[in-house]
Amino acid sequence: MGYRTIASHGEAEIEVSRSRFRCELVRVEDELTARGVIDGIRREHWNARHHCSAFILGPDRAIERSSDDGEPSGTGGAPMLEVLRGNKVSDVVAVVTRWFGGTLLGTGGLSRAYADAVRAALEATEIVERVEQELCDVTVDLAAAGRLEHELRSRGTNVLNIEYTDVATLSLALPLVTVPIAEEIVAELTEGEAHLVRRGMRWVDAPLSS
Repeated sequence: MGYRTIASHGEAEIEVSRSRFRCELVRVEDELTARGVIDGIRREHWNARHHCSAFILGPDRAIERSSDDGEPSGTGGAPMLEVLRGNKVSDVVAVVTRWFGGTLLGTGGLSRAYADAVRAALEATEIVERVEQELCDVTVDLAAAGRLEHELRSRGTNVLNIEYTDVATLSLALPLVTVPIAEEIVAELTEGEAHLVRRGMRWVDAPLSS
């Protein structure tokens, strides 16, 4: 069980009838942070007329908010939110800053422009899958570290880090169902001398499933 989010900050700008629409996408963990991002962009681009926003939060995408920020009702935040929904992303806040170009776009034109700005920003960043995995450590002799890393990666194990001292400690992230397989690999390659140490569960990024 997992959900989609953005790998990092994304931004894009489009122009429609001389009005500029600049979208910033920021990955956030909670509503307070999302609102902080919106306020920060408003302060940064104080000379713009509107700062419409939308965000979705949580593994189940249960929290949704949007704001038209002075645009006609339903022409800013709502179409932005629909784009986020359509891409099934969460833990993302989108802010579209508009500099008015002198030409009225109408409600349909505004809705398309705000939605297109978010689409452009999504295309400019990478989408990843956020999955809950078991965090484990395994400590082995330096001579065994390379082969163990290769075998684990070839089986799809996410090797987060390797710390080298007089031994090598591999930090792993595993879907819960694959922990027994990793335990078998470790036992086989170290002749039973090394064991996985479980450190609990956490959400981690993984490549997007095809």
